[in-house]
Amino acid sequence: MLTTAPINLTPTAVFYLKKSLQKYPNAIGIRIGVKDSGCSGKAYVIDYASDITSEDDTILEIDGLKIIVDNASIAYIKGTTLDCVQEGLNELLKFINPNVVNECGCGESFQVKTEVNAEISHTK
Repeated sequence: MLTTAPINLTPTAVFYLKKSLQKYPNAIGIRIGVKDSGCSGKAYVIDYASDITSEDDTILEIDGLKIIVDNASIAYIKGTTLDCVQEGLNELLKFINPNVVNECGCGESFQVKTEVNAEISHTK
């Protein structure tokens, strides 16, 4: 049972995601997770959710925006803030994760603290 949301969104990120959801009328929210990938081991996954099919999902509502996180990803993103930043002419989502100890050079993948890995191993 979660006592706090595993991820926080800035008002700018909420606005950006709500605006993006308008392009997908079948979407009920945003799915956020982590997958094995890249040279550092893990990568963030963000996608539109058209349904909730798994009992292994945690559903959050942040400022009217539904966020679905698979339970296997929670330990990796616990304490993370998702922000929307402007870089040149582009807006992009940026994960600010206090658990990250290393990122690959291109920024696509990351590695988490040993304590997080121990927590994940303990819950399996």
